[in-house]
Amino acid sequence: MAELINMPRLSDTMEEGTVAKWFKQVGDTVKEGDILAEIETDKATMEFESFQEGELLHIGIEEGGTAPVDSLLAIIGEKGEDIKSMLAGKSGTEAQTTDEVATTVVAGATATEDAVEEKAEIVSIPEGLEVITMPRLSDTMEEGTVAKWNKKVGDAVNEGDILAEIETDKATMEFESFFSGTLLYIGLEAGESAPVDAVLAAIGKEGTDPAAVKAAITASAANDLPASSAQPEAPTAPAPVAEKKETPQPAPVEVQSPAPAPVSQNGRLIASPLAKKMAEEKGISLQQVAGSGDGGRIIKRDIENFKGSVGGYAVSQGPKGVESITELANSSMRKAIAKRLSASKFSAPHYYLSVELDMDHAIAFRQQFNTLPETKISFNDIILKAVALSLKEHPQVNSQWFDDKIILNQHVHLGVAVAVEDGLVVPVLKFTDEMDLRNIGHTVKDYALRARDKKLTPAEMDGSTFTVSNLGMFGIQEFTSIINQPNSAILSVGAIEKKPVVKEEAIVVGNTMKLTLACDHRTVDGATGAQFLQTLRSYIENPIRLLIS
Repeated sequence: MAELINMPRLSDTMEEGTVAKWFKQVGDTVKEGDILAEIETDKATMEFESFQEGELLHIGIEEGGTAPVDSLLAIIGEKGEDIKSMLAGKSGTEAQTTDEVATTVVAGATATEDAVEEKAEIVSIPEGLEVITMPRLSDTMEEGTVAKWNKKVGDAVNEGDILAEIETDKATMEFESFFSGTLLYIGLEAGESAPVDAVLAAIGKEGTDPAAVKAAITASAANDLPASSAQPEAPTAPAPVAEKKETPQPAPVEVQSPAPAPVSQNGRLIASPLAKKMAEEKGISLQQVAGSGDGGRIIKRDIENFKGSVGGYAVSQGPKGVESITELANSSMRKAIAKRLSASKFSAPHYYLSVELDMDHAIAFRQQFNTLPETKISFNDIILKAVALSLKEHPQVNSQWFDDKIILNQHVHLGVAVAVEDGLVVPVLKFTDEMDLRNIGHTVKDYALRARDKKLTPAEMDGSTFTVSNLGMFGIQEFTSIINQPNSAILSVGAIEKKPVVKEEAIVVGNTMKLTLACDHRTVDGATGAQFLQTLRSYIENPIRLLIS
């Protein structure tokens, strides 16, 4: 018997989902556990597997289509099974086809105290027009800045193409299109900022009347229509796909020596959409590029560095004796860092406590631990584990200040500061105290790599209760950090230094490391901070405790 498959609720905040990709087509055989589709939620893109077996008889939401949770996604049943009655049982909205959808939207409804009827202004919407608004790419994002457009008005856009790079308060992220068609309108030029949900662009059929597009954009902005709401009565209707234009393939680049073989999956090269576009523009064959992204994925950086170019800011050697400057516009990330840290520094009464630790036992512990098969931990991993266990014993340090209350966190979510090209991001290790050393090391490496590739999700950067900043790898012996509010403290970790020390009344060569704890005096008193550092010292100087705690 045929079974209805509805749009799943893949997160606790998910209200609707977008079908990014179908892995099965109508008529295909489906087995239990097969991946049916990729579903985009408000937090991530996830694979959706089938719990049924049979033949895929119907697809209710085409690729690029968006629908609420529990809307009809697909029907699986026996080959040749009649499903007309099941389709007839859908709601009126689900049963409508694209051709049956009215091309009007209701806008501008008003009412007075004496009138109960609402007046509506009818605006004609060009068929297939999709209005795209500024996305909310983090929970704290209030506005975004268009760093770069990868498409211009009149360009053909395919689903999955990178439309633009959007700067948020935390990172610069690639923003890809969920629709296919022609880019008809750009609402923000590169460098301009706008609040979340402001009109960003519009995609539709090639040749659509510009006046009609402008009227639809105005109506969308005035009436706060949701993104891609050209046909509000049929959210599952797919966007019309523009006819693909053949483009000549760029000439291959001559390579003097063979490059490492790129990673492929099912015969397909693994590369980000932006990397593919950059390679096409530069005439670079992806076959010659070695990927440095997660799992060998080819990313933007690999294309930039393929011919020996250096990422970051270009420095040119000008004539001697001539003054010159380089002016850099403040990015959204840099503005956010300035705003948040200024507010923290000037509102939270910071004070600092420093200790110098004996690292001889920690060095020996790490050397012995790393002799285990498939094991490699860093000193930073040891410190993170020790901090997490110490915070469990001192919840006052693991606290957060609010104007009307203090929250003592019983869970430990450690933020780990990671430097990226545009500034600083802080991915969060959830429940760090419950992780073992190997798990901590693996997670930190994964977060650091994806942070530099701008692939961290907002959920992976939220919820920290305490932050650790380690500059010891850069040879910095001692420094202070600014508290990441609303947290109450942050730990600064310096380099391990070989120096003369006194042990058992004799001067010997030892290894030491300095830690500096910045505390908010509103929540953490001096004695509380000092006790925390004493506990932390006992874990790091006797690291065997990390394995038995």
